[in-house]
Amino acid sequence: MTKPDLEVGSSISANRGRWSFGGEVAQTFVPHITQSVPLYEKGHEIVCDLSDFFLRSDSRCYELGTSTGELMGKLASHHRGLQGVSFIGVDNEQPMIEAAKQSLAGDPRIDLRVDDIVFMDFEPADLIISYYTVQFIHPKFRQDLIDRIYRALNWGGGFLIFEKVRGPDARFQDIQTTLYNKFKRNQGFSDSEILNKSFSLSGVLEPFSSRANLEMFERAGFSDVMPVFRWLCFEGYLCIR
Repeated sequence: MTKPDLEVGSSISANRGRWSFGGEVAQTFVPHITQSVPLYEKGHEIVCDLSDFFLRSDSRCYELGTSTGELMGKLASHHRGLQGVSFIGVDNEQPMIEAAKQSLAGDPRIDLRVDDIVFMDFEPADLIISYYTVQFIHPKFRQDLIDRIYRALNWGGGFLIFEKVRGPDARFQDIQTTLYNKFKRNQGFSDSEILNKSFSLSGVLEPFSSRANLEMFERAGFSDVMPVFRWLCFEGYLCIR
């Protein structure tokens, strides 16, 4: 499953249907996502720094929804001295994986796969990363996915998840939406682009609230959970098995 909330260059409009990460989206994914999601690159830094606490030379690390491999490449570079570590990037869009293979060619520690994380089998891992990906999984599959992630982690392993979240009630949701739309306008998006993207993501992007996410982690078995990032409606959590 690929990931987050693109705004510029979308081939989907309010009149033409739902958003898709297929087709030519991979060609412009990185600049568009960086412009659309607040502190997107800073989140990558946080992930890389936190990975130091979990990865060793014999570790396996998954990135779910690896898209064009930008974060995967940063992780591999951050751990350039770990020759035995395995980095596995998974995405269900072939063009995304092809773009990732082009940019990450030459590092034998990186394995890029076209697969659907809803149904794939996980091997035991020390770190699993979902960077704005689970929000695109249909809610009926979401708990099962988190359950399987928990079971796949070795004891003491970490699950790093960044998500867009809904407000805890209508008033807070209105505040978050207003300020996020203001952010996007300040980034250069027009009102029509913002509205069209909102329509095209209906039924595709399904964020949970912070509380619902925390309850989902707890049901899966995670008792040690710490927030590691927050900007209005964007959150990151570290869950340790």
